[in-house]
Amino acid sequence: MNTNLLEKLDTETEQRLILRGISWQDYLTIDSVLEEVPGLRLTYCQGLLEVMTLSPRHKREKTTIGRLLETYALAKDLDLHGCGSTTYRSEAEARGLEPDECYCVGELKDIPDFAIEVIVTSGGIDKLQVYLGLNVSEVWFWQDGQFSIYRLDSGIYQQCENSEFFPELDLVLLASFVQPDNQPAAVREFFNSLH
Repeated sequence: MNTNLLEKLDTETEQRLILRGISWQDYLTIDSVLEEVPGLRLTYCQGLLEVMTLSPRHKREKTTIGRLLETYALAKDLDLHGCGSTTYRSEAEARGLEPDECYCVGELKDIPDFAIEVIVTSGGIDKLQVYLGLNVSEVWFWQDGQFSIYRLDSGIYQQCENSEFFPELDLVLLASFVQPDNQPAAVREFFNSLH
């Protein structure tokens, strides 16, 4: 792979490259070649491969959301296992991706209970189709300052008003504390709002 090309990628904005006709073995090979390149995210769905660069904004937003959810779980005495952006794959379903953040609630499992996706730029592979093949119960999207939650029900994702795992969590309140440029203070203020 031409590393000069990778060095020229604009790290301030997100860029996507969609490759078609990629076999499962090609996906695994490309993933292993690119795994040491920081700031790249691969998503694979039935022959389509998306290679995406993550902007600093994307990284700060996903980290802030993760810290807020972990703070909420701590304040409410909930068992929450952070799995970060681990790669999940299903060869049988020909799908694979790395969530921005993902968690297991209660016990640690092979597949997370829910995943979080930060959307800074639109387009690319339909992440819900990938998560469907991985059988992830709930997917949270953060876009334009608000959360959208989709819950897996009878083999399809349905948009819902709140999380199955955090039914009492006020998502509008949570969204108001997603302040990536003021992260430490926002997390403290959110924690204080829970008492």
